[in-house]
Amino acid sequence: MAGLFTKLFGNGAAAKGTRDTELPVYAAGLSDTEIDAVFERARAELEMKTSAHVATWGADAARWDVNLEAGTIIFTNQKGWALTAPVQVVGTLNTADGTFLWGWDHPSVPEAVRGAAQRVRDFGEAQGLEALTTRMIEASEEDGWELTGLAMHLGGAQGAYRAPTGSTLMFMTYGEPTLSKP
Repeated sequence: MAGLFTKLFGNGAAAKGTRDTELPVYAAGLSDTEIDAVFERARAELEMKTSAHVATWGADAARWDVNLEAGTIIFTNQKGWALTAPVQVVGTLNTADGTFLWGWDHPSVPEAVRGAAQRVRDFGEAQGLEALTTRMIEASEEDGWELTGLAMHLGGAQGAYRAPTGSTLMFMTYGEPTLSKP
C-alpha cells in the first residue's frame, strides 16, 4: 500500500489549498486501479471537508452569494456569520438534458475562475480520460459531485458547493475561507 500511495501522491503532502502546500501530482498513464484510487481519495476528501464545514459553521443552513468577476463566494449561516472564500467553477449541469459543461470552456465562466476545471482537464489528458477532456458530457448530479470532488482534490481546495440556478446546477470549489461574525 505504501508503494501505491507514494506513486499516486508523491511525498504524501496533504493538499490544503494554500500556496505553501504542495498539490498532488500524478504521473501520466496510471492504471485503471490507480485512477479509481484517485477518485476514491477525492470522494473521501470531499465528504470529510463538507462534514467539517457543516459542523464548524453550519454550512448546511447557509445562504450563498457568488461573484464570478470578483472570484468570491460568500456563505451566510443562520447566525449571521459570513464565510468568504475564493471560488472556482468546475462546471454546470443542465438538469433538463443531463449534460455537464466544463468550466474550462464555459462561455459564462470568467477565465480567472476556470483553474480548478483546467486542472481536471490536465489530469484527464495525462490519463487519457475522455470525459475529463470533452467540453460537454452526459452526466447526473452524482457525476457532478464526483467531478467536483476531483477538482477539489487536484487543486487543494477547502470545500465544494453545488448552487442551484434554475434548471442548471453550478458546481464550484472554494479556497481558504475567512469567517466574520456580525
